[in-house]
Amino acid sequence: MRIDLDTYHEIINTLTRNKARSFLTGFGVFWGVFMLIALIGGGQGLKELLNQNFEGFATNSAMVWAQPTTKAYKGLRKGRYWNMDYNDVQRVKNRVPELDVVTPLLFSNGGTAYAGDRKSTVGIDGVMPDYADISGPKMRYGRYLNDMDLAQRRKVCVIQKKTYKDLFPEGGDPCGRFIRIDSMYYQVVGVDYSNAEGMSFGSEPGTTVLLPITLMQQTYNRGSQVDMLAFTGRKGVVMSTLAPRIRETIARAHSVDPTDEQGVMLFNTEVLFQMLDSLFRGVNFLIWLVGLGTLLAGAIGVSNIMMVTVRERTTEIGIRRAIGATPANILRQIISESIVLTLVAGMSGIIFAVLILQMLEMGNTEDGIVSAHFQVDFWTAILAAAVIAVMGVMAGLAPAARAMSITPVDAMRDE
Repeated sequence: MRIDLDTYHEIINTLTRNKARSFLTGFGVFWGVFMLIALIGGGQGLKELLNQNFEGFATNSAMVWAQPTTKAYKGLRKGRYWNMDYNDVQRVKNRVPELDVVTPLLFSNGGTAYAGDRKSTVGIDGVMPDYADISGPKMRYGRYLNDMDLAQRRKVCVIQKKTYKDLFPEGGDPCGRFIRIDSMYYQVVGVDYSNAEGMSFGSEPGTTVLLPITLMQQTYNRGSQVDMLAFTGRKGVVMSTLAPRIRETIARAHSVDPTDEQGVMLFNTEVLFQMLDSLFRGVNFLIWLVGLGTLLAGAIGVSNIMMVTVRERTTEIGIRRAIGATPANILRQIISESIVLTLVAGMSGIIFAVLILQMLEMGNTEDGIVSAHFQVDFWTAILAAAVIAVMGVMAGLAPAARAMSITPVDAMRDE
């Protein structure tokens, strides 16, 4: 079959027009991949930001504190105020041997801390050294409180991130320097730079000053009173199974109804972490559902435009068949074009999404430390690329079948 100049130009124009249209359709694949990668990376970063509020806190920990009773018990009226004491520490240890750490805490109403002409509103907690096993501090400078601080009632303190930045904006190691709270001076021995600021009790996150509990007991005239008990379970222990015994042990010692869950308030972090895990499993499912749905819609668009391309290239395909091209050659051509189109669009979407996520990550960097990683791992990107390739093949199957059915007679009739 002879190909004249007019027919040649028609084929070239058809190819150019279809390629432009195909690349416009490839934007659907680009957008689908971009949405998938951006949502996965964004979900990962959001999860890290939420987890930072509880970073370091043991996942099998619990806290219990006293509140006004809501039930009458042993002739005592409801609405009664009561307090825990240091004896409850040993009671709980004896009654619930599955616990690993049992430590008391004291809180104050807070105050204002001064360092030179700088000041900061702070909360004050009295803790024991083993509280570090529950809160998981990240010491940027110095050390945590120790047993000697406790035994000698040393006037030392550990400050948190926000207080450090307020009182020492010039930076550097503040250990050995003194801060004043009310009329008392305390020597700074450590700076806790952890992100577990959402677990503050009675003060603004990141502003707590930690004192030895014995010093706080003496300074604030608290006697044997305890505001809170914190626990961690031994390895393999499910804290929710111990909660009833902990509540009952404390309640009976203070003539409180053991079933009064509001009077003996117990907060189980294990339940909180389980809720977060369940939440993000659901979020991840929705992310993949939305991303793959958008990607599938883009692949369908590619398939449709390839079908139009095949129809408009009937003359070209018929000529190729006439000069000896086999159906397998036509199949490889159409499938290859479909894969290339989806891969180019898809990889562009991956690259653009990674750039956007990198900008988000840079925006969450403080003091050279990345607060949250808004990125996807390597194998997730590889999986996305594999899904794109598979969809490219699927998008090209129907157009390829249509192209293989074209004969030279069809081409001449179309011409």
